[in-house]
Amino acid sequence: MTDAAEIVVIGSGFAGLWAALGAARRLDELAVPAGSVGITMLSRNPFHDIRVRNYEADLTDCRIPLTAVLDPAGISHVVADVTGIDTGAQTVSTSTAGTHRYDRLVLAAGSHVVKPDIPGLREFGFDVDTYDGAMKLGLHLRALAHDASMPAAATAVVVGAGLTGIETACELPGRLRAVLAGATPRVILVDRNPWVGSDMGPSARPVIEKALSDNGIETRTEVSVTRLADHRVELSSGEQIQAATLIWCAGMRASPLTAELPVPRDRLGRVMVDDYLRVGGVARVFAAGDVAVAQMDDDHVSVMSCQHGRPMGRYAGYDVVGDLLGEPMLSLRIPWYVTVLDLGPAGAVYTEGWERLVVKHGADAKSTKRTINTQRIYPPLTGDRAALLAAAAPELQDRP
Repeated sequence: MTDAAEIVVIGSGFAGLWAALGAARRLDELAVPAGSVGITMLSRNPFHDIRVRNYEADLTDCRIPLTAVLDPAGISHVVADVTGIDTGAQTVSTSTAGTHRYDRLVLAAGSHVVKPDIPGLREFGFDVDTYDGAMKLGLHLRALAHDASMPAAATAVVVGAGLTGIETACELPGRLRAVLAGATPRVILVDRNPWVGSDMGPSARPVIEKALSDNGIETRTEVSVTRLADHRVELSSGEQIQAATLIWCAGMRASPLTAELPVPRDRLGRVMVDDYLRVGGVARVFAAGDVAVAQMDDDHVSVMSCQHGRPMGRYAGYDVVGDLLGEPMLSLRIPWYVTVLDLGPAGAVYTEGWERLVVKHGADAKSTKRTINTQRIYPPLTGDRAALLAAAAPELQDRP
């Protein structure tokens, strides 16, 4: 190669960060001369956000400057909205930073919560999908102190009783008590399904239901929200709830950038990748994290979670360099699956296997969840290049 080759990574979430660091590690491992291959990350924000903690009240440690983790590894970063991908010309266009040529591309643009066209939702609804959204919710909750006497102030509705909705709902009573001294908080969890935690299976469901009860959270199942107004939530059952807060946690979809690739997408907007994270039918393009569907074992594919996004990123980084330089690549398979669901003051529930069998719950599981949220999913923050590259090794962590 006479000119420097360029690896472009789109996205700075769990998959994007580790894809970039994984590529830097592989170049280092192969002793590729400096300047021969460049790595550039394109992302909307100059941060790596610990997104899975957005349901928590204190997000102080949840936003990491990309300079702290990319600069030591020699990875360039451009803050820009990606607007298009031309796989024929091998270019990525942005709204503010021009066009970037790539020799290999890793699409790791993540996912977003889907907000349907419900009257009042965009005007009155909140979410914890992004750091900015979670901070906006925090400001709103603190502002309720000025309207503490208003009947609706102490009532919050959470829509979507999946993992994010349950974790958000379990934190809300404490958050409302903190700003509304003397008030009795009322939190209502709403879902279309006949039960909460429908994806968690029959083993975990009784633990979740008891935790919600212990936390004083009401549930409304087999109903949906039909309209929002100022301090009012209307349900399909006809019930009207006087509530100052509604948080939307229902439904996720892959970044719309997957539509830029000339391949089929699944119902969540994801593209299929092979065991090396290469997008089928598109040369020189890899995908990782929430935008990709990868086979985890013979019977199961990846889910939208940092549990899969982080190793998918590491392997994509390793393999994109291998593909570029004609070096061996590694296939990714993850033979185990766990779920650790935070249940607020009631602790947590830890399950193993795709059938999600409960292994532990309560305080013991909460300790595991805390370790995951505050240590396990973080990159090294010392600025040490060797530590960052070591953490990007294409190896599977043990169960937490």
